[in-house]
Order: sequence, then C-alpha cells, then structure tokens
Amino acid sequence: MTDRVLSQDEIDDVFRHLRDTPEDDEPAKRALPYDFRRPDRIAKDQLRAIHLLHENFARSLAASLSAYLRAYVAVNLVSVEQLSFMEFSQCLPSPTCLVALDMKPFEGAAVLELNPALVFPIIEMLLGGNARVPLKVNREITEIEQSVLEGLYRITLNDLKMAWHAVTPMEFTIQAHETEPQLLRILAPNEAVVAVSMEVHIGDNAGMMNIGIPSIVIKMLRHKFDQQWSVRKSESTEHEQARVLRLIRPSGMHLDGRLEGPTMSMQDLMELKEGDVLTFDYPIGRQVDLILNRKLKYRGHIVTAGRKRAFQIDEQYKHG
Repeated sequence: MTDRVLSQDEIDDVFRHLRDTPEDDEPAKRALPYDFRRPDRIAKDQLRAIHLLHENFARSLAASLSAYLRAYVAVNLVSVEQLSFMEFSQCLPSPTCLVALDMKPFEGAAVLELNPALVFPIIEMLLGGNARVPLKVNREITEIEQSVLEGLYRITLNDLKMAWHAVTPMEFTIQAHETEPQLLRILAPNEAVVAVSMEVHIGDNAGMMNIGIPSIVIKMLRHKFDQQWSVRKSESTEHEQARVLRLIRPSGMHLDGRLEGPTMSMQDLMELKEGDVLTFDYPIGRQVDLILNRKLKYRGHIVTAGRKRAFQIDEQYKHG
C-alpha cells in the first residue's frame, strides 16, 4: 500500500464540497414547535398584578413581624418571575427551611422557603435574645425549632391570605416540612411556578423569603385578576367615596382667622411703654385670612351670627 498525498486543488475541492452542501434540506424537521399560548405561560400584565399584590403583602408583613418580634423589620419585594419547579428548587440554599402549602379551595400546593440567615435570628429573638450580632448558622432546623416558628408561619400565611383576598378567597395551610429542596416532591420538575422573592431585614440580619405558586392556579384566576384591576380603575365611585367620607367625618380641624399686618422687632416690643401708639396701617375693609390646619385656604371677613363670632368666606385662596 502506497501513501498518497493530496494536492492543494484536491483539498480545496473537499472543503468547497462541504461548504456548498446544505446541512439539511428541511430545517423545520430539526426545530421544535413552541406554542406561546400554552397553559403554563403567564401574561405580563398578570405578572405585574401579582407584583403589586405581593408589594402589599410585603408592607403588611413588615408591620406584623415588627409587632410580633418587637423589633424593626423591613420587607422588600425583589422579583416576580416564572420558572420551572426544578429551576426554582435549584435557586434555594441547602439546607433551608421549606414548607409545602395547601391552597384551598384550589388543587395543587405552593412552597414557602425561609433562608437560614433569616430563620435562626428569628428563633433567637423568640427565645429571648436580641439577634444584634449577625448569625451565620448552616445546619438543618430541629423539630423543637420548627415548633418555635409556628407563630411566625401563622402570621405570614394570614398576611398572605389577606393580600390574595383582593383577588380571590384563598386559605394557606401547612401541608409538610422539609429542609432539602431536592426532597420536596410536590410538583413535577418541569411544571411552571411563579417565584416571588422577598428580602427581609431584621436589625443587622438579612435573609430571603421565597414563595413558589403553581402557574396553573394563577392561570385559572386570569379572569379574577382582570376583574379586580378593572374594578379598581373605575371604582373611585359612590361606594368608595362614601367609605372615605365615613372615615374622615369625625375628624377635627383647626380654624384660625388671622389679621395679617406689619411686624416689629422684639427689641422695639420690649421698649414699648404706656402712651406709645402703634400704627398698623391696616384698612378696615381688607380681608382676613382663614388658616385651615396651618394652611391658608380662604379669605373673608369676621362677622356676627347671633351672639357668636363667625367667618364669612369671600373667596378661596388660589395657591400660586
């Protein structure tokens, strides 16, 4: 067998043949069809509504935890996005504090996760400590510590229920506890969830709280979201106005009628003596200012109404 060396022309012909030959006469055979209307996709407007809903939840939870822990707590909504359950699980630390939640009256389960960086300072505070020094504990939570957190879960789930009540009545109850995200088998790995991430600050300690809600449940509530936001846009109507009026009706206001005139220095005031005459140079017909809660609102005149003094409004002050 003799070795044969290819000429440069033969090498060029080989590469030219590879370049000119199409990879596939029908590229569509290699493409996977994608349906943008598939049921696990959430519309952007609905995600925005969920974002607003959980902003309200973050504010109420901050107030509730501040009262419960007797310390200043700040809760900030970080993100709302749609992920697969596998991606959501892989984003969680290990070990961590996980609970599976029933969502009555809907089928399916949600997930609530509290980072260890948040859980252990809360446990210390509930047991009488102050948790002023940042704690770095990386271990699984014990059954006793899990029992200590029952009050925290009760407050959190109640605020979550109240936030969702604006869309639909929903009861969140604890179904199971877990410490390893990979062991929580409540959803299929490829099932879509809406992941809500919040950062919680307690003193010098900070940690993440993550909530995963099945997308199929939120998809079922699409008409509820549409109805809720459409009502809000047009509902500054009679019912809302009557409610606001009932709230402010018993409130009191301070009215002050002032005759604004020239001013004088404290030194001149201290040097006044009997017989001195002060010229105010204030015309009799000039209007008097009516101050409402320290703000100038009206101008008019002081009058009598029977045996009482009154203020007759001539014009509304126009801020300029």
